[in-house]
Amino acid sequence: MTQTIVFDPLVPMALLIAAAVVVFAGLILSLWRRLAGAWLRGIAGAVVIAALAGPSLQREDRGTLDDIVIILSDESASQGLAERANVTAHAAERLDALLSAREGTQVVRVAVPDGEGDAGTRLLSVLDDTLAELPQARIAGAFLLSDGRVHDLERTPNMPAPLHLLLTGRSGDWDRRLSVTNAPAFAILGEPVTLTLKIEDMGAAPDGSGFAPLEISIDGAPPQRFEVPTDAEIELPLTLPHGGRNVLQFTVPEAEGELTTRTNTALIQMNGVRDRLRVLLVSGEPHPGGRTWRNLLKSDSSVDLVHFTILRPPEKQDGVPVTELSLIAFPTRELFLEKIEDFDLIIFDRYKRRGILPSIYLDNVVRYVEEGGAVLVAAGPDFASADSIFRSPLSQILPATPSARVLEQGYRPTVSDLGSRHPVTAGLPDAANWGRWMRQIEVEPSAGDVLMTGVDERPLLILNRVGEGRVALLASDHAWLWSRGFEGGGPQLELLRRLAHWMMGEPELEENALLAEATGQSMRIIRRSLKESVAPVTVTAPDGSETELRLRETQPGQFEAQFTGGEIGLYRLKDDEHETVIGLGPAAPREFEKTIATAELLEPTVDATRGGVWRLEDGLPTIRAVREGRPASGRGWLGITPRGAYETLNVRQTALLPAWLVLLLATGLILAAWLREGRR
Repeated sequence: MTQTIVFDPLVPMALLIAAAVVVFAGLILSLWRRLAGAWLRGIAGAVVIAALAGPSLQREDRGTLDDIVIILSDESASQGLAERANVTAHAAERLDALLSAREGTQVVRVAVPDGEGDAGTRLLSVLDDTLAELPQARIAGAFLLSDGRVHDLERTPNMPAPLHLLLTGRSGDWDRRLSVTNAPAFAILGEPVTLTLKIEDMGAAPDGSGFAPLEISIDGAPPQRFEVPTDAEIELPLTLPHGGRNVLQFTVPEAEGELTTRTNTALIQMNGVRDRLRVLLVSGEPHPGGRTWRNLLKSDSSVDLVHFTILRPPEKQDGVPVTELSLIAFPTRELFLEKIEDFDLIIFDRYKRRGILPSIYLDNVVRYVEEGGAVLVAAGPDFASADSIFRSPLSQILPATPSARVLEQGYRPTVSDLGSRHPVTAGLPDAANWGRWMRQIEVEPSAGDVLMTGVDERPLLILNRVGEGRVALLASDHAWLWSRGFEGGGPQLELLRRLAHWMMGEPELEENALLAEATGQSMRIIRRSLKESVAPVTVTAPDGSETELRLRETQPGQFEAQFTGGEIGLYRLKDDEHETVIGLGPAAPREFEKTIATAELLEPTVDATRGGVWRLEDGLPTIRAVREGRPASGRGWLGITPRGAYETLNVRQTALLPAWLVLLLATGLILAAWLREGRR
């Protein structure tokens, strides 16, 4: 029980103060004039003023509240290294038991997992949120069980009591970390790009030679091994092997006594792009379609176009002066023998045999295709004649045989059922409103895929793969009608652009491929196929576990599935035909940027509350109670501050000057003063 005197004035305070001043002034005047009974009148006035102040005795019945001590257990990814998780859990249980055994102490335990995404350890944010939910007057202390690797120092809370760090990890821990400090998002094919790597030995690393092995693997291929210096930046020149996404994996083999191998691998996903696409366009004669091809290729800033139009054979004798003929001779030997490998695509536009390209040159074109080149034939009426380029070594790679018929009639090009599944023709806009073409060369397919049809569903566009290369045959020279807007036109530029880029092997237009797109720890698996169904995809995680996924067709020719990986690293995807790799998670997760336990980051926060740092490898400290403002740590002990919080259960008030007592005292004192004056 607690007793206090409280006042509840019966009149305004200003009036009460004025009355006290009048009484005091009257008392001084009476004493100065030596009036008898002055002190009795002063006491009577004081009694009346005290009664007006309303004094009363207040008795409170109070209930003591327990002090609150917070225990935060760090359960982030870095706490899973070595024995940290077990040490943390065991220490939290023992600390909870020690604190709970203290009279008047309540323990609040909070587990702190990884932050969302790659936010790292949000230990101080959770502490701040926990403090906001608890009464500040009861907080007696907080204990952080962590490796000290926090990533939210900007959220340091205002602690009303000591904050202590119980540090996991051992003083003898060491770790080797591989990091990529500079890696561009893309690189030009055929040109070296420089990456910057660094191998760091952190913690109590053993003395060594200053070198470490480095293994480099591209797209999951067998790695190449090099010896590189440690604790120094390494500039690594690298040439990407193919276009599209290249997954580069850098690995340092595990060393004896190393804390973890999670920091020994770095994944980089880099896109390979072509600097300039070199295209050779050979036109047999001027016609509107030739300008269409030229405009299309010249409009693409990434294309270097070499264009020749053969107007007359060299043996033609028509009396035209030599000075009025072409400015340069057709460099056939240079183009088709010496520099043919420099071109990514060769287009024969209405070209026919004129005796300019000997068979040996065309044989070289066949070899060029088989070794990875691309040839596109835009056929005109000459393709059906005796001078057709089909009557040459090119027949070995062309996907169709001309029947010698030229169909001169209007028709609307139509995407075939197979073409609706192929990326070159799938989803072309306004297919129902395309304008007509007026000529088609009749051909009989012998290989490849028919993506578009024309008159009476005869083949119009045929694509085929020959060896490592690609061949396309467009059995009409009237695609230019779409560019002129004839009968509404059509997607001529889009079709020819897709066709040219498919010929040059752009990954986005592959019709039979297994792809994956990563977003954080999730991946979108895409399987493109011309078949009606595809086999399941097996996903192999970094730890070797396998998951089989069945894909669902989301649009013609494209099957998809979603997968979320449980850990950061390289995942392998495989079906009955294809195999690819993809990296999930950031290249350098924040939780594994530095893995050695340290108190350096949290020491300023701990010191500000007079708390302390204790290594759990030395056991658990004893707990003491210390007064507020005193140091809360010492040799072998950590302290908490009892707050003495309470709740009021009952309040009772008793007036110190009841009305009858005031009347009796005042009347008696005034009467005594009058009698005193009367005697004198």
